[in-house]
Amino acid sequence: MTTIYDRLKSDHDRHRQLLSQLVETSGDSEARRKLWETFFYEVGAHAAAEEEAFYAPLMEESKGQPKARHSVSEHHEIDEMMQDIEAMDFSSPGWLARFKTLRERYEHHIDEEEKEIFATARKVLGADTSGDIAGTFETRKKKERGLVDAKADAKLED
Repeated sequence: MTTIYDRLKSDHDRHRQLLSQLVETSGDSEARRKLWETFFYEVGAHAAAEEEAFYAPLMEESKGQPKARHSVSEHHEIDEMMQDIEAMDFSSPGWLARFKTLRERYEHHIDEEEKEIFATARKVLGADTSGDIAGTFETRKKKERGLVDAKADAKLED
């Protein structure tokens, strides 16, 4: 059974890969747009699911609250950076500079989760050997993707 820790680490590894690929792109290229769209979509669904399935139960316990609150606040900071980048001209030099800042911030966040928060969560939430938390995460992530897809479909109809 896949645990929440394995599931989150798997997403983080995928995000690291996308970040590495994105930094190698230039200008308003199809590759940059496609990779950015994938990253933007993946991270948004991941964060929403993680907050519901992982951080909400962690916050219910006083031992988990400080680290969980810190991470959720970083999610909001990263989301704001992503919204800024999304609105920028993909060919501007500022786009890549802002993206590099986002990359550094996001990699710091996921490294911190894996090294510090997972340890706290294992003490507070347990090992998730049944995969229950991972299952909740997957269900919420699929729901979030569905919401994004519905929004995109509605935009196309306009």
